[in-house]
Amino acid sequence: MQGTLTIFRREFSAYFNSPIAYIFIIAFLVFNGGMVMNGFFLTGTADLRGFFGMLPFFLILFIPAVSMRLWAEDKRLGTFELLMTLPLRTREVMLGKYLAAYCFYLVALLGTLPLPVMVAQLGNPDGGAMASGYLGAALLGALYLAIGTFTSGLMRDQISAVILGIVACFLVFIVGEQWVAATIDGWLPGAGSFLRRYLGLAEHYESLLRGMITLGDLVYFVGLSGVFLTLNTLWLEGRKY
Repeated sequence: MQGTLTIFRREFSAYFNSPIAYIFIIAFLVFNGGMVMNGFFLTGTADLRGFFGMLPFFLILFIPAVSMRLWAEDKRLGTFELLMTLPLRTREVMLGKYLAAYCFYLVALLGTLPLPVMVAQLGNPDGGAMASGYLGAALLGALYLAIGTFTSGLMRDQISAVILGIVACFLVFIVGEQWVAATIDGWLPGAGSFLRRYLGLAEHYESLLRGMITLGDLVYFVGLSGVFLTLNTLWLEGRKY
């Protein structure tokens, strides 16, 4: 645990040592604030459905940009081998990096908390649905970051890492869409429905946006995140030798 905390502190501070981190956070807040105001003025409803509804699309671009440096930067600078020879378990190093990226994302997400306050002043939104939506946003970010951490470990440069991360996150999102599942079922009966239920995130995420927090949805996000983090650890273990 001490090793994980050491890596966490190193990686988390590294985000804020660069102006890019502040650019990311500002872009995140401006975009999502715009979604809320756009929905309010166009539909006349005071809620956060526009914000939460667009988040899976926006995070496909935002999260890989956050995670791209986790391993690819160490490989570029030649510090990857040094990290792997430290008296730490590979999973401790991996968890330290992952938690640093996740906390950075949570900082950006916490910056949107004035939005529900503003919406509450303008109307009478469902507080439970908003709380469930934020839980969904936190779980969605955790999953995308687990995917981004894994793809960053596969690449040697940040550009390749962000492109592969975007593609991987998009695939997890798109297989959850009903029309994609129906198309795949037309080619391979049952395959599309299976992928939509067990791999696609749309059904699980939308359930949380409706205020329905089920064990199955929580297991999906936590379990799939764990799968990608485990794959990342196994890949890195193989690179040691």
